[in-house]
Amino acid sequence: MPTGGEQRLCVFHAPSEAFSGKPLSRVLYLHPFAEEMNKSRRMAALACRALADAGHAVLQIDLRGCGDSSADFCEASWDDWRADVRLGLDWLDDHVPQAPVWLWGLRAGCLLAAADWGRPLNYLFWQPITSGKLALQQFLRLKLAAAMASGSGKGLMDQLKSELAAGRPVEVAGYRLGASLALGLEAAQLAPSGTAGHVAWLELSTREDAALSPVSESAIAAWRNAGWRVITEIVSGPSFWATSEIELAPMLIPVTVQALS
Repeated sequence: MPTGGEQRLCVFHAPSEAFSGKPLSRVLYLHPFAEEMNKSRRMAALACRALADAGHAVLQIDLRGCGDSSADFCEASWDDWRADVRLGLDWLDDHVPQAPVWLWGLRAGCLLAAADWGRPLNYLFWQPITSGKLALQQFLRLKLAAAMASGSGKGLMDQLKSELAAGRPVEVAGYRLGASLALGLEAAQLAPSGTAGHVAWLELSTREDAALSPVSESAIAAWRNAGWRVITEIVSGPSFWATSEIELAPMLIPVTVQALS
């Protein structure tokens, strides 16, 4: 998909032939942050195909600086990624018959999705992060953990934040993180805005007695108080975006299909 002299890698999953004339919905998938994107590719692809088989039109997009899209990771900004969301929505408008729109985010992708896009839409949240500040801290701690293992971690977190605040990039876990992307992520919140619609809030756990965290419960209450119709479910499965090897959470797929149906 061309944009301003650059390219965005996109994969479109057309709905099954039985729904080709009128898909049940149009879905735009927004991947998680940094290495979590790579760990999640297989799981996201399987879910996209299952949704397409069930009659949904699904578009995946590698955001600027990610995967096989143009630019390096350190060159991307939060505003670039917001522009890519609009690019994906416009493409669906131009190429897919009218149908309800869902923005589907995984982890930090939920933070990117949650904004007023000037149109009615719905949200599918996979293991949502509710605070961009927390997401950035978790990412920076990857470098802190490596430094502490070698005995050189004292004061490192403050140093990283100072570098970003000064507009300079930092390197974390093989990724060179630019200040504009870091500060945009830090300011993001998973808060309701725009015309109220549907939210499917799905989390994973390997515990049989798992319950939503107080942070999730508080965020969900805010969405419901704003008029959004929120369904929640905790699905059995591993944190596939963070495992050392590529893992799947197969039970999440039928729950996702059901949530959008």
